[in-house]
Amino acid sequence: MNIMDRGPLVRGSRESVCATRLKFFAQRVTIFALSSLTVSGFVAPLAMAQFTSTGKQPISSEALATNLRAKRAAVKQAPRLEPRFEADSSTSSTFNSAQGFGALARDQGHPGCDLFPAPANIGTNVDLSYFGPPPSTVNQSLVGPVQLLDTGQLDSINGTITIPLYKGSVKSTGKTAWYILTDVSDPGIAAELGLNFSAKMNNITTAARTGNLGPDGNIIFDKGTVNFAPERNIVPGPEGAEFPPKSFAPGEIGDANYSPFVRIANGGGVVYNASMIAYDEDASQINFPNGNVDYTKVHDAVQAIDPYGMTVTLALVNGFSFGRPVWYISMDASIPLAAAIEHNTYAPLMGKLLLGNDDSAGSPIERIFIATNGTEGCDNPQRQGLSADLNDGHRPNNTLGGIPTLALDYSPAWDANLYTWTEEAISKGYRQQLREEFQILTYAQDGLITGASATAPFGSAGFSINCPIVQRLD
Repeated sequence: MNIMDRGPLVRGSRESVCATRLKFFAQRVTIFALSSLTVSGFVAPLAMAQFTSTGKQPISSEALATNLRAKRAAVKQAPRLEPRFEADSSTSSTFNSAQGFGALARDQGHPGCDLFPAPANIGTNVDLSYFGPPPSTVNQSLVGPVQLLDTGQLDSINGTITIPLYKGSVKSTGKTAWYILTDVSDPGIAAELGLNFSAKMNNITTAARTGNLGPDGNIIFDKGTVNFAPERNIVPGPEGAEFPPKSFAPGEIGDANYSPFVRIANGGGVVYNASMIAYDEDASQINFPNGNVDYTKVHDAVQAIDPYGMTVTLALVNGFSFGRPVWYISMDASIPLAAAIEHNTYAPLMGKLLLGNDDSAGSPIERIFIATNGTEGCDNPQRQGLSADLNDGHRPNNTLGGIPTLALDYSPAWDANLYTWTEEAISKGYRQQLREEFQILTYAQDGLITGASATAPFGSAGFSINCPIVQRLD
């Protein structure tokens, strides 16, 4: 039926309908304008007051100067990685017991394990060189690639990023701590250092270590160490139900005081995301500038490390945010199971993060959505989930909530929301790759997916993962 045939009710309310639409449009324009200012790094205090709940005042000029000691030149060239050694079959027969990061983000020719977008000229008779710059080069909220962590060089062939390496120390032990910086709670510092800005990180309290910036711009952490010597190992469940695994052990374990998040006492209380890469090692012991690193000494995500040139190359992970493919790095987790699956560090102090309150006042977290029983196989473009990960060694294609340029509520501290497809949904052929937060929430509302198991309610699974965003691919 044509809307104009609905009689006086529609025609009589046309003026109010138009007014409502204009009001909605004005609200969207206002939000878009503020979002544009945010992604450009120039956020008015009033705008930030409307979109954050921290109430934190700008840091002093003295504190800003202290934080700017940490500024390093952006890495302009990625190393040429040597071919990786095959795992020793006598000690490590499968990828689930191999050390290191496993498969990287690019597995070309396998749509379920490579999310890199196709070039714009596919399906046309126009040469790719004809196409101009993507819209994202003019406005980062528009379609196109955007490098969000702007301190290093992306290698889109291998799926890695090379960024500055820092050499700090732990005050309680007096030993060296090699670490990276990826995110910070202050927008001005983020813009100056090329880091991701996360207002929510201001709300990380007891889950953060404390420290001070030294004269050289390196952090002196009060406490917190990591043992990188343990051997990572996972024994998957039966075929088709690999998650949960039968047994697991993370490859690096932090002490009770370790968290990647650190509040800088002499820097205005700014919070950094500063994951540890190596601990109590001389430069000569971790010098692997072209790859084939010793994973008993460094983080499993490391693909190459140059402690003399002060750079480190990290593996990227495929994921989605609001339907768009993204790359991120996975560094730390608050429970051993997640650390083992993610090839990252078990960080006990992260267990004090306040979870389950995404987007509420004072929230330090954002949600990440992880399928437990999605479809498997790298040749399957609908591949997703933890069973798929434990089956083939590639990452599970998780769905992130808000990231910079797409939302204002980004946090690298991700509250894991595991979901399980119901037997009824699977039998009706509904199981698929879910790429967008509100699609997942709708499926949960409709009863097509449950929580971490068929009997668990949908919501926070009670643990968090530190996954700094690196690149929006489209």
